[in-house]
Amino acid sequence: MAGVNKVILLGNLGADPEVKHLEGDKVVANLRLATTEAYKDKSGNRIENTEWHDLELWDGQARIAEQYLKKGMQIYVEGKIKSDTWQDDQGNNRKRTKIRVINFTMLGGRPDNAGASPATSGSYGNTMQSSPSTSVPAGPAEDDDLPF
Repeated sequence: MAGVNKVILLGNLGADPEVKHLEGDKVVANLRLATTEAYKDKSGNRIENTEWHDLELWDGQARIAEQYLKKGMQIYVEGKIKSDTWQDDQGNNRKRTKIRVINFTMLGGRPDNAGASPATSGSYGNTMQSSPSTSVPAGPAEDDDLPF
């Protein structure tokens, strides 16, 4: 029986993307995303719980992240869980869990410090999918088109 490995997140970036340009024109971007849920406890006090997620974006998505994503921006992410294991310098086994982004949508307005070019000026509110043919967004989306 096949399994399902799908993650959906909506949150705010905790920092600007950390981008690395690798051999063979490969690019990887690492992001930290905060998701916060709020509820009231038995006494009626509002409790907020923030969870941090490590995101990994490759190639076209990483280039878009490098150019447009900034700390504090809200994004919607669809991806899958990926775990890495290794031994550190002291010989201890280590494990890190991250989200490999399949597609993401930038939400909200364009931040003041985000660049714009004619080819990508409509990228806010659009979905960026991880396929070789999808490196430039199709056009602006209306607020009513959001899936939530």
